[in-house]
Amino acid sequence: MSTPEQVSRIYKVRKTVFQMLRDRGYSVDDSEINMTRQQFTQHFGERIKRDELFIHKSKEQDSSDQIYVFFPEGQVGAGVVKNLAQRLKADNIFSAIVVAQNRLTAQAKHGVEEVNKLIRMEVFEEKELVVNITEHVLVPKHVVLSNDEKKEMLKKYGLKDLQLPQILVRDPVAKYYGLRRGQVVKIIRESMTADEYETYRLAV
Repeated sequence: MSTPEQVSRIYKVRKTVFQMLRDRGYSVDDSEINMTRQQFTQHFGERIKRDELFIHKSKEQDSSDQIYVFFPEGQVGAGVVKNLAQRLKADNIFSAIVVAQNRLTAQAKHGVEEVNKLIRMEVFEEKELVVNITEHVLVPKHVVLSNDEKKEMLKKYGLKDLQLPQILVRDPVAKYYGLRRGQVVKIIRESMTADEYETYRLAV
């Protein structure tokens, strides 16, 4: 049986995943985000089977754009990565998030790099998702621009994308939003002299 602490931890992690998916434009019900700890236990039981935590979602604006979220049990090695990649290929799914209990093995990391040549597989450790980083008081609002919005913004200010300040794709907030290299994020901050002001960052 999972300990109460373990159940609470994975409950919080899964809630953050749902919030993250919604913030990326996937269709997520309020009931999934607002599920209580008690409802979570009633649904999954006290003995959590991680494969039952699996999530499958589609984009709000494009139902063909789908993503799988896996919660593999134990240490994630190269074999696990290979099996997940095979499932994605069989189901014709090109995006996935893997929520690992611990750090991946070196072989698994290499496997993910190979998988990402064909599809997109992101990896988060549980500890990265226990708390939703975007809800921290010091983290301003981030809005990922579409390609058209990026072009319009660059034209408006007479800039090239490489002239923008940068944000690393491995930055925790960039990871949360799934930023890819070349994408631009608008950051909205409160101002002492105005209601808010906007800045832009290029993901590198």
